[in-house]
Amino acid sequence: MDENERLRRCLEGHAEEYRFIMEKYQAKMMALAWNVLGNREDAEEACQDAFAQAFIHLDSFDLQRRFKDWLYTILMNRCRDQLRKKKRLNQFMSLRRTELVGGSGWSNPTNVSSKKLPENLLRNLNPKERIALALWANEGYSGEEIGDVLKCAAATARVHLFKARRKIKALLEHQNAENKVG
Repeated sequence: MDENERLRRCLEGHAEEYRFIMEKYQAKMMALAWNVLGNREDAEEACQDAFAQAFIHLDSFDLQRRFKDWLYTILMNRCRDQLRKKKRLNQFMSLRRTELVGGSGWSNPTNVSSKKLPENLLRNLNPKERIALALWANEGYSGEEIGDVLKCAAATARVHLFKARRKIKALLEHQNAENKVG
């Protein structure tokens, strides 16, 4: 049974068909979310939310479009939401730390260095750059496909990807220069 047939059956009330769709995309969505968010727990939460939202709003899906793109759009929106929440929480914690203890005694969780180089690099990208880079690197998406997911023009998506790649290159060159000096 093809994907569209499973989706039609879901819409007819056979919710168990959605399990096959989830199994098909689970690993790729997890990898994509992990690359965007930088940790497993947040990635799992984003994937669960995305699958739930897709199921709830399945009746609004246009069967003439690619389901994968629609699902990835939902996932990237969940990832963006989580990145915004995390940024607000970090800003709040930083402000509270300054107010309460004058900056001493608490460790700053945003400065903890990760053992995985890509995560350290990805932290320097804004959410749209992270999403564009992850879709390009993980899924081989074109500028047009990235634009579809980000809800922007293909040219804008290519700009996000270009900026992400340029930032990563500069950071790697900087790290390489530091390693040679040290």
